[in-house]
Amino acid sequence: MRVLKSQSVKARPICELLMKVGSIRCYTSSCRAVLLPRFGGPEVLELRPDVPVPDLKPNEVLVRARAVSINPLDTRMRSGYGRSIFEPLLPLILGRDISGVVAAIGASVKSLTVGEEVFGALHPTAVRGTYADYAILSEDELCPKPASVTHVEASAIPFAALTAWRALKSTARITEGQRLLVVGGGGAVGFAAIQLSVAAGCHVTTTCGNQSINRVMAAGAEQAVDYTAEDLEVVIKGKFDAVLDTIGVPETERIGINLLNRGGQYMTLQGEAAALSDRYGLPIGLPMATAVLLKKRIQYQYSHGIEYSWIYMRADSEGLHEIRRLSEAGKLHIPVEKTFSITQVIEAHEAKDKKRILGKVVLELD
Repeated sequence: MRVLKSQSVKARPICELLMKVGSIRCYTSSCRAVLLPRFGGPEVLELRPDVPVPDLKPNEVLVRARAVSINPLDTRMRSGYGRSIFEPLLPLILGRDISGVVAAIGASVKSLTVGEEVFGALHPTAVRGTYADYAILSEDELCPKPASVTHVEASAIPFAALTAWRALKSTARITEGQRLLVVGGGGAVGFAAIQLSVAAGCHVTTTCGNQSINRVMAAGAEQAVDYTAEDLEVVIKGKFDAVLDTIGVPETERIGINLLNRGGQYMTLQGEAAALSDRYGLPIGLPMATAVLLKKRIQYQYSHGIEYSWIYMRADSEGLHEIRRLSEAGKLHIPVEKTFSITQVIEAHEAKDKKRILGKVVLELD
């Protein structure tokens, strides 16, 4: 039988969850969670009071959630995106970001302790997400929460910032003095990318809507172009060492690639692996996606001398700790536009679907 480690109690079976109520310790084997029993609109989401929580593996951490943010991936998954992967696994729990308190740790966890405030994000293909009173993440998906921000503020950061980190640091390997173009700097990933690039000493140009111009300039962008009112190819001058395209439509791909220096890196968040797998099934869709990616890489290497990549978020302990350091120093934040209680999850998803709230939305758990 696996055991958990706790600072104030003896080792106990981890099928029992640790929960602190004042100075009294009590145990439960289930918790509230928002389940997705089938794909559809916001109305399919179900808040259930007694969803079982699995035993911890040695490298896992049980987190008592205080706030979880809603990402575009959540609403897309709810609507059926990734069904080739997730449909056989229904019902599942949505949610990737989390900020909360460590409730229990697996036997091999060394860097975190019970009672510590933490934040982090799950991998995009995780089945048991964070829309729950208790979430399970691996040790390398978490780090101490920045002390200077609230749980609500912290929960908005990890998934978006780690996606940007993977593009800029792991793929493009940006260095001081380089020029970077962020297409879609008003969104969470684009805004995080601006801040990470500025912190690395890069010169940043971005495109965004008029309502985001002041915010992205305050974050350190040297030029912000309103894509709704200006011709990007006329207004944006010079070439770039890297382009992060968070929009990923054919037009932004064409413009971004034409604005790159030879040897530069074009990165898009709109890879085709999930879409092709959903359309044709995993056995056919994944090889097709691999072939599409390879064809584009060869094509653009030959025609423009640049590298082409699809970007997906991955756990990165080093990246998460650097994101924490920048957040603590006031150099990285993701603005939260509105919060909802976890009991209002349907209303929150409806607001995002109908674009009544364009900014970041966070669910709070009491």
